[in-house]
Amino acid sequence: MTSTTATVTTLDPQTLRRWMAQHEDLVIIDVRSGAEFESLHIRGSYNVPLPLLAEHTAELAARLGERVVLVCQSGVRAEQARQKLAGAGIGTAHVLTGGAPGFADAGGDVVRGAQRWDLERQVRMVAGSLVLTGLVGGRFVSPKLRTLAGVIGTGLTFSAASNTCAMGKALAAMPWNRTAAEPTATAAIDRIPVPAA
Repeated sequence: MTSTTATVTTLDPQTLRRWMAQHEDLVIIDVRSGAEFESLHIRGSYNVPLPLLAEHTAELAARLGERVVLVCQSGVRAEQARQKLAGAGIGTAHVLTGGAPGFADAGGDVVRGAQRWDLERQVRMVAGSLVLTGLVGGRFVSPKLRTLAGVIGTGLTFSAASNTCAMGKALAAMPWNRTAAEPTATAAIDRIPVPAA
């Protein structure tokens, strides 16, 4: 089942499985980092991390046909990618509900690699740890440390309101989230087949 709201077009995992069997022109783009993609991805999908997609939207749009599905962990980055592509003339892209994990849970064909915590889980761990440190440190070390909890809370509120995540971007650059297979713009985009005219 697909659903369309004012700004989001989504596609459920069962429909994607059906499309994969029926449509040769289907292109699935995973906008997560190379490390996340390496851990788990939909078989046959292409990894174009969101920062690359944002920088090279026009180049990518030129290679896409009418049937495009965008995948991330939960849908947030895929929706950002959908908006970028819509601005470049690709108005038919769909966001997979539940992301790659939801597709795997629905029995979809996935490739599993080295397991890591996904980026969103890392953000929750770091943010929670900093808030806890601020509260405990404020109680036992100095009341000024409570400010740390307020700063993190403010950052999370801004993150939700702006649909961005500075902490996620910072964590994505950490060595444990890097992989030898981190795609370059040329390699990522050139792998995607050009649609038949």
